[in-house]
Amino acid sequence: MSTAGLVALVVDDEAPALSELGYLLERDPRVAEVLTAASGTDALRLLDTRDIDVVFSDISMPGLDGMALARVISRFAVRPQIVFVTAHERHAVDAFALAVTDYVMKPVRGDRLAEAVRRVVDQRERARARSEDGTSGPPQVEDETIPVELGGVTRFISRSQIRFAQAHGDYARLHTDTGSHLVRIPLSALEEKWGEVGFVRIHRSTLIALAHVREVRMDHGRCSVLVDEVELQVSRRHTKQLRDTLLRRPLGDRGTGGD
Repeated sequence: MSTAGLVALVVDDEAPALSELGYLLERDPRVAEVLTAASGTDALRLLDTRDIDVVFSDISMPGLDGMALARVISRFAVRPQIVFVTAHERHAVDAFALAVTDYVMKPVRGDRLAEAVRRVVDQRERARARSEDGTSGPPQVEDETIPVELGGVTRFISRSQIRFAQAHGDYARLHTDTGSHLVRIPLSALEEKWGEVGFVRIHRSTLIALAHVREVRMDHGRCSVLVDEVELQVSRRHTKQLRDTLLRRPLGDRGTGGD
């Protein structure tokens, strides 16, 4: 995998936005070349003929929009990273489901775009390091970036920051060590998506990250877990499953508490 500067493709049906974003990227020393496309269809033509590291795409475009373009790219054997650049926050959850690298709001600020490029470079470096290790078999699971809203502004947190999640109807509240965030995704979908990376259901309304469990407590037949400093009840239905899971998956230095 090359360590040269990024080859970036900018996709936007509005000429001024296309020109401005291309100009900002050309000024970034980490970007070696900037290509442009005025539609999703034109972007696919370029992707078929050039090796491209990252696609900076608008979402609302006639014909093949940004979401549809991302879904096509997700099927590529070798996939460029995707950064959405859009004036609308409402697509953030769908972007999360597509595992895009970043989600930048218009009008684009230079410092915010520089942060997006940093994330692209970091992800490419991690992939390069794995390639140099010569590891075979399935790739390691990347830490996910999740869009959340704070005061009407979309921010991003990492899956590794999440200690536990609780159901709120069709929403889930994600708890980190600094606060909590409500996202529009059912807890059942998070359980299915994150089950392979150490998240387990302990109650119909609670999903926990095993990496953050400090103790498992039993008191008169009732089970609870200490996730960092928060004690959470385990339903009778999930108690045996949790204990079996913990026996198969050691918790390292944190271990388990009283039995």
